[in-house]
Amino acid sequence: MSRLSLLPAALRRSLEQRSSLKVIAGLMNFDAESVARVSRAAGLGGANLIDVACDAELVKLAVEASAGLPVCVSSVEPEQFPAAVAAGAAMVEIGNFDCFYPQGRIFGADEVLELTRRSRGLLPEVVLSVTVPHVLPMDQQEQLAVDLVAAGADLIQTEGGTSAKPFSAGSLGLIEKAAPTLAAAHSISAALQDAGETAPVLCASGLSAVTVPMAIAAGAAGVGVGSAVNRLDDELSMVAVVRGLREALGREVASRV
Repeated sequence: MSRLSLLPAALRRSLEQRSSLKVIAGLMNFDAESVARVSRAAGLGGANLIDVACDAELVKLAVEASAGLPVCVSSVEPEQFPAAVAAGAAMVEIGNFDCFYPQGRIFGADEVLELTRRSRGLLPEVVLSVTVPHVLPMDQQEQLAVDLVAAGADLIQTEGGTSAKPFSAGSLGLIEKAAPTLAAAHSISAALQDAGETAPVLCASGLSAVTVPMAIAAGAAGVGVGSAVNRLDDELSMVAVVRGLREALGREVASRV
């Protein structure tokens, strides 16, 4: 039986229907007030999952503030995961790596595979998502995704927003911003399918309401959105953005029925 069957029913169904929306508070965001705001917005806006830094107290806070949304914790230190799971996290994630690149910290394929194996060894029955570093050439991203699933990853996440250099205003600029992660979602989804793997792909980093339908069309089962929400100071604006993302995904689902 797939570990994905252990996820809450609504989250599992959203992945099956390729309409899952994850709101990301930030891997390095340990500010309780900020995490609470993002979590409330995720719950009120119709998200399926809230992603927070790997901390047991933040997990409890996110569950309460979001009115019971499933919580994913993100880290690059697998030994931090068990305490967060004990606090109520529904799944764990290695990555997203975007916040490390400005520091000059680069994650290669071998390191990500090792982190995956360590995480799976610590938590053999917990759903594990792993981010594929966008700094790798696309063919290496594809191969790493296949290797990660073989090593125990249940979901694969893409990234790429930090490498994008949009030069246009409006919708065209938003599409330019999302291009790297959209390309990765398409290529990795196809590579997994060719390898006979069924792990869902989450497309994250640099997305907006304009581009989340493109992520689904590219083969993703869901999207992860962080800065479009967590950079805002006004909670009402956060809720509005999450609802806009939810509606964009809803339109994409309707167009495929």
